[in-house]
Amino acid sequence: MKYDFDRRIDRTGTASYKWDQSERLFGRSDILPLWVADMDFEPPQEVVEAIKRRAEHGIYGYTVRTQGYYDAIIGWLSRRHQWRIEQEWLSSSPGVVPALSLMVQTFTEPGDGVILQSPVYYPFYDVILMNGRKVVNNPLLLKDGRYEIDFELLEEQAAGGAKMLMLCSPHNPGGRVWTREELERIAEICEKHGLLVVADEIHHDLVFSGHKHVPYASLSEACARLSVTCIAPSKTFNLAGLQAAAVIIPNADIRRKYNAALKTLSIHMESYFGLTATEASYAHGDEWLDQLLVYLEGNRDALLAYAKEHLPMVKAMSPEGTYMVWMDCKEISDKPQELKRLMFEKAGVAFSEGSVFGEQGAGYLRVNLACPRSLLLEGLEKFATAVRGLNEGRL
Repeated sequence: MKYDFDRRIDRTGTASYKWDQSERLFGRSDILPLWVADMDFEPPQEVVEAIKRRAEHGIYGYTVRTQGYYDAIIGWLSRRHQWRIEQEWLSSSPGVVPALSLMVQTFTEPGDGVILQSPVYYPFYDVILMNGRKVVNNPLLLKDGRYEIDFELLEEQAAGGAKMLMLCSPHNPGGRVWTREELERIAEICEKHGLLVVADEIHHDLVFSGHKHVPYASLSEACARLSVTCIAPSKTFNLAGLQAAAVIIPNADIRRKYNAALKTLSIHMESYFGLTATEASYAHGDEWLDQLLVYLEGNRDALLAYAKEHLPMVKAMSPEGTYMVWMDCKEISDKPQELKRLMFEKAGVAFSEGSVFGEQGAGYLRVNLACPRSLLLEGLEKFATAVRGLNEGRL
């Protein structure tokens, strides 16, 4: 490989959300963090150099979108996802989650129901509940070790007055890459009942061999008219700290209202470094991403093999996309506090505890694969050693 994803990079002392607050969050400073969804890899060198050039200018003023920025996003979506968008469809946000919150604020009323499909990325709950709306849960169905959508219930909920579907595609934490047929069934239901689909597609580039991400809005003109798509280079290229996301809104009326909401909060200007990083990533990141995906797939396979041999009581889902593995640990314990104690106090490792993704997640742990393989295996060994100790009555 041209890129060395095996190299360990010390991130301590860099104000890292992942690495520099273990004592506060987990009660000890020597925790190995494999939880929050950022990567322990450097982004493509072209991105690093573009940011350096930007920094060297020395004046960091207000920033607007450039033609190069638009061209990079449009070219990336066409090249990687066969989705041809218009420049005028593009808006922005400091991040995907702020965009989700603005969508809830702008296109629903207090007390309205917003559908989500649990277990799901926990900020979905926040942006619904903290805006005074109601969570309408359409729980995913576990069949043969993978999640499927309960379309019958979704139809009932859409008919029952819900106003919006918040779609996580690809799905976090379950790792599903929804098929075209599944998305078309969602579209049929939402179009029939007039539901706005807000698609969080931040993991759209992180899809493993044998699977294909289909942008929801690309399905049909009707889907494009009644949907909003949120993407960002932050997951793909490890740029979360630069606060930059793209919001794709084909419907001119929805776009006008969203842009007005952005301006109301005065967050319609661009991040000085985020804009540069976005353009460089989407213009120059293909080769790096292709090699990253091979490495991540190897990490996925290494985890699954390790769990099969050393953690037979753990049922790890094989993700089709994202860099997360969702592990059923209920044979160890279905109590969140007991799993936390096992991880933090005994193993010295931090995976994401599953109940934060919804009640269905109790007894599950989410593991971040996006790190050097030696680090991943070290974390798994720490956890397996603690589990063995528990089984032997030593913990």
